[in-house]
Amino acid sequence: MSRTRAWIALAALSLGAFLYVTVETLPIGLLAAMASDLGVSESSIGLLVTAYGLVVVVVTIPLTRLTASWPRRRLLVVLLAVFAVATALSALAVNYPSLLAARVAVAVSQSVFWAVVTPAAAGLFPRHLRGRALSMVFAGSSTAPLVGVPLGTWLGQQGGWRLPFLALGLLGVVVLVVVLALLPESPPGAGDADRGTSPDAGRYRTLVVATAIMVAGAFVAFTYIDPFLTRVSGFEPTALGPILLLRGVAGLLGVLAAGLVVSRWGWPSWLAVTAIQAVALGALFVFGTGQAAAVAATALAGFALAGAASVLGVRVLEVAPGATDMASAGTSTSFNVGITGGALLGSALLTTSGPRSLALAGALLTVLALLVVLAEPRLSTRRRSRPAPGEPAGEPQPDAVLLRPDPGPA
Repeated sequence: MSRTRAWIALAALSLGAFLYVTVETLPIGLLAAMASDLGVSESSIGLLVTAYGLVVVVVTIPLTRLTASWPRRRLLVVLLAVFAVATALSALAVNYPSLLAARVAVAVSQSVFWAVVTPAAAGLFPRHLRGRALSMVFAGSSTAPLVGVPLGTWLGQQGGWRLPFLALGLLGVVVLVVVLALLPESPPGAGDADRGTSPDAGRYRTLVVATAIMVAGAFVAFTYIDPFLTRVSGFEPTALGPILLLRGVAGLLGVLAAGLVVSRWGWPSWLAVTAIQAVALGALFVFGTGQAAAVAATALAGFALAGAASVLGVRVLEVAPGATDMASAGTSTSFNVGITGGALLGSALLTTSGPRSLALAGALLTVLALLVVLAEPRLSTRRRSRPAPGEPAGEPQPDAVLLRPDPGPA
């Protein structure tokens, strides 16, 4: 496959990630319009986002296992077809139940998409370029809150809430056509991106646990950043938009930075983004009463979380103990568990302890995640064999594999 075709196919996968995240969160910007048109409360429209996330948590692993024997191009085409049709049906929904059913269908397709897009994108390129390739995929998902949701909200305000859903469905068809035309067809397990480069069940389990804890820490604070910035930092509500935009830009920079280093330094990159988030949320708690410090800490936390998503994709390709599709399904589920758990914990703390406690809880959870990451090498299930005198050395330690620069040009 030519390098040009590979980059075009990668761009399509990145656009697919952008579309899925935009569709997932778009109702947040159209609450009032959707509620009024369908004759339901705004909280009911909000449940469309919550239910979407819960579906992803519940069905990711079983559906990925069920479709494990499918050729990846065929599977992605089916998923994108479900996305396009169900998103268009969302635009045509005549009542709340029909809209909810269409949203569930999109969520089901997204659950498997996130499990297969990482190895699919990585398989297009040699190992030394995979970090950059995956950073492009995650740049697509990170751009959705920056561009997709605001643009979709504006489009909904101009032409009604159904118009952006219809437009997103049509873009899904475009992605489907490109994937069908350019993504190579290969049997499951045929590519070297279908298995971990340094399979390690111990490290993988540690990665899953650390992901859930770190993401929970991030979303304890981020889900309710609005009351923190207004009631603790003293910002006017009109300042929240620019602050969140800055956080989004910082997140995009985090994805790009992670893509440049993670292929060469896998575990240290994971350690670094976790430590940065711990520092950012700790600073938000300690110095968050100052507006400049609150803005800087909020942006730094966005940098860390988005960078972590990019690092996570590459780490799965390194330590997956079996098929990378199933390993990605596990970390995707863990990520969504962290989002849901962090939001629920934040809701409880907000009503009992006030908004400042959210930053402290997020920092403490991230410190716990940091300790788990630090323990990862000790929990490795791979051991270097000690060769007898005169025999060649056995397989290298996992750290030696993960920290060694890859050959080839950067």
